[in-house]
Amino acid sequence: MEKLMYMMMIEKTKTYNRLTKKVVEEHVENIKRLDDEGKLEICGVFKGYPGMAGMYILKTEGREEAEEICRREPLVTGGYATYKLVGLQIANRENNYLL
Repeated sequence: MEKLMYMMMIEKTKTYNRLTKKVVEEHVENIKRLDDEGKLEICGVFKGYPGMAGMYILKTEGREEAEEICRREPLVTGGYATYKLVGLQIANRENNYLL
């Protein structure tokens, strides 16, 4: 079975524009922790896509672990964002780009 990465799509709620400095700092600390633990492949902010805040691509042992990471995201726990979690099968030279 092919191992997947998981993409967390972070969607703004109506209260997103009320983000506090404390929540932003907690969010950044969460990113640093995930990176330190080797769980974060890449993350970033979407520009020019109304309603979308950003995304993480997570390297986890499975969907359950990825879901737990999403549920613990400070933007989500604070009610500033929701998320969608999508399995992502990576295409690369090693797997002949999924041919």
